[in-house]
Amino acid sequence: MSTKPDSMISRNNVFGWIAVATGVILLIPLIAMQFTNEVSWDGFDFAVMGFLLFGTGTLFVLVSRKVPRKYWGVIGVLFAAAFFYVWAELAVGIFTNWGS
Repeated sequence: MSTKPDSMISRNNVFGWIAVATGVILLIPLIAMQFTNEVSWDGFDFAVMGFLLFGTGTLFVLVSRKVPRKYWGVIGVLFAAAFFYVWAELAVGIFTNWGS
């Protein structure tokens, strides 16, 4: 007799879904590079963004497993804000010169 997990977050296959979502999101700049010269990513850019996407998703799942469900929204917003801050810093360097 197997017990059914409460949510997708409690299942271990969620990491596979995070990997698939990361790959699909990384297809956007790859396809854009075929049509315009405005998007110019190299392998390092794809690796960094893949690590950032997969790492943020994985950390969200791991933290969400440790806290009550009512805090998942707050945790999601915090992780999204951290993700967008790091992304912006790497892209253009808003407060630092990471992107320069």
